[in-house]
Amino acid sequence: MIIKVLGTGTSVPSLKRASSAYLVMTDQLTILIDVGPSVVRRLLEFGYAVNDVDLVILTHFHVDHSADLSTFLFACNYGIKPRTKPLLVIGGQGIMRFYRGLSCIYPWILPKTYRLTVKSLARKSMEIGNLCIETCRVNHNRESIGVKIEENGKSVVFSGDTDYSRSLVNLVRHADLFIAECAFPERKIEGHMNLAVLDRIVKEARPERVIISHLYPDWESYKGVLHAPYLIGEDRMEAEL
Repeated sequence: MIIKVLGTGTSVPSLKRASSAYLVMTDQLTILIDVGPSVVRRLLEFGYAVNDVDLVILTHFHVDHSADLSTFLFACNYGIKPRTKPLLVIGGQGIMRFYRGLSCIYPWILPKTYRLTVKSLARKSMEIGNLCIETCRVNHNRESIGVKIEENGKSVVFSGDTDYSRSLVNLVRHADLFIAECAFPERKIEGHMNLAVLDRIVKEARPERVIISHLYPDWESYKGVLHAPYLIGEDRMEAEL
């Protein structure tokens, strides 16, 4: 399994950090985690097109995590080659209502040449061959989910945006890689983690590696030193499990 970090940023416009999004390459599927602003273009920069993606997972519906979903679906219909293979879109509670709302505003995103399945996967798991995708509710929005992807005995967990969450601790426990939002190093905002909150989760769950993402500009002036298992995320990073 290979994880490509498309972006590590937030809703704050930045030339250094695109909105947080990740491409997961497994033996069976190519999975896109979140589709914030400019993610479709970022896919192209990595050598991928929308038709290469088999599964899209939205951790929640805030604009910096979902704005390019309509662009993605529009390109499936009107790209250089119209999409023909099926596409699965997964999200938390309300994902069908969210999709229907988008399609009312943008009827051109309704699939023309392929089968689209939109599915809620909150506090559930699904298996595709030897690939397992598990989600849990996290402490941010009503629909917010954390996501675990496991294949061949290796696992990666994406926190999505969240505050401390016992269900997230359970999902992260002993994961090989934890890609965690840590909005601020020290400042604390409800619904987001800082280093103190993240460290509490890491000490309880004991993942092998942690990549910190969803980084607000506070991080640019951070003078502290992070030790293993932490690594500050950067756009275009890759990790292999």
